[in-house]
Amino acid sequence: MVKFGRIRSMSRSIPPLSPVKRIFDLLLALLLLAIFWPVLAVIAICVTVVHGRPVLFTQLRPGYRGRPFRIYKFRTMTNQRDAQGQLLPDAQRMTRLGRFLRSSSLDELPELFNILRGEMSFVGPRPLLMQYLERYSPEQARRHDVLPGLTGWAQINGRNAITWQEKFRLDVWYVDHWSLKLDVAIILRTAGKVLKREGISQEGHATAEEFMGNEPGQGAA
Repeated sequence: MVKFGRIRSMSRSIPPLSPVKRIFDLLLALLLLAIFWPVLAVIAICVTVVHGRPVLFTQLRPGYRGRPFRIYKFRTMTNQRDAQGQLLPDAQRMTRLGRFLRSSSLDELPELFNILRGEMSFVGPRPLLMQYLERYSPEQARRHDVLPGLTGWAQINGRNAITWQEKFRLDVWYVDHWSLKLDVAIILRTAGKVLKREGISQEGHATAEEFMGNEPGQGAA
């Protein structure tokens, strides 16, 4: 398993991107925020009414080279707990509004601010959970050689309907084959996937089951 032992605190600076990719990200993020700010406002009001405050779900996620950053999403679940004070399973806390936001990917709109901050790109491997870092094989860990993305090669080739090993293989393929032309193609195909609402979740899970690591023979280069 790969170790990210020296990456434990929030990074204050994000390594520079390819200038072309960064300019593309900035211009597109600003354009979408200008277009969708009324949608953001309406969703924020709906989330406040249905889920209460805070409106945003925030969580540390590993970014470039595994450096932690705080991701922003609209909340899709309540904080409902059982008699022992433990949070109920995700599927039970998901509301009708939350299911709609996830199926339409509208819950991801606040990630536009992560893109503006240079913590994410429009296209790249999706930022997963911090605890996954030490579960990757060295080959799988190469997904962190680029900024994480709002969408990615794995998202248009199965999303949560494929195995973790296949997702990581697709992520590494993207790292090795990046081009602006590929990014544009992925964004255009993402729009179609969102409209069709394909691969949103695995059966029995709000999104996907937790990645617990590789079995012998899996995740090899």
